Amino acid sequence: MRKESNQIEKSTIERKTLVEKYKGFVFDLDGTIYRGEKLIPGADKTINKIRSLEKKVIFVSNKTTDSPDDYLRFLASNGIEIYPDELITASTVIKNYLFENYPGTKFYAIGEEKFIEELQSSGFILTENYKEVEVVIVTLDRTLNYEKLEIAARSLENGAKFFAANIDDTCPVDNGEILDAGSTISALEKRTHRNLELHFGKPSGFMIEEVLNRIQLNKKDILITGDRIETDIAMGNAFGIDTALVNTGIKNFPNGKIKPDYFLNSINNLFDVST
Repeated sequence: MRKESNQIEKSTIERKTLVEKYKGFVFDLDGTIYRGEKLIPGADKTINKIRSLEKKVIFVSNKTTDSPDDYLRFLASNGIEIYPDELITASTVIKNYLFENYPGTKFYAIGEEKFIEELQSSGFILTENYKEVEVVIVTLDRTLNYEKLEIAARSLENGAKFFAANIDDTCPVDNGEILDAGSTISALEKRTHRNLELHFGKPSGFMIEEVLNRIQLNKKDILITGDRIETDIAMGNAFGIDTALVNTGIKNFPNGKIKPDYFLNSINNLFDVST
């Protein structure tokens, strides 16, 4: 009789959906909630239903081409209920680190206008004079050119710190992928023989610390869901948090060391029965 009871109990556990299993959900944005300018079909309904079940939700992005307010407006305009303290971007994390450790520093960024404005709003000073640059920061820049690379390279050769907001190799867009910060970092490392010192997006400890501070749950009760093995899934693996890999973003290549706990076609499958 006891054995039969245990079998029933085990069967009940196995039939739980992922939404039932976890108390908090950390969602990547680009490639998971939307791709380019288009919402993943059903993502709004899935997120709002999870929220209606009184689960905690955090949104995390390595993308820096828009401000946090831009991302909030975009998600809200597409029917997703979201609040400012639920959104974390790489821009926010690196800005907080610089504010605590290098207040008022002079920086040079390979990055787009919104990212630079975000740093300037906290008192950091942009300069193109490589002799004045104290910190070089790399992130996604769709206006990247040789001149920008050379200013960054000469700044690094002159002793500037070498940081990155994110280390993604590519970024998903409507019709494929484009080069991201990882490629720029590699070019600068080869050009200067300097190695990147710190990065602040996924899968860094800086990012997960910010996530845990905001979600206020035990790691065992959290599921990270994203489209990228080397950032979303790697972050979960590194810090002991379960992960789900979705098939709606970039093309991933097998990585024997980094593995998700679940494979999903899209975040809508969070309501399917897990095994």
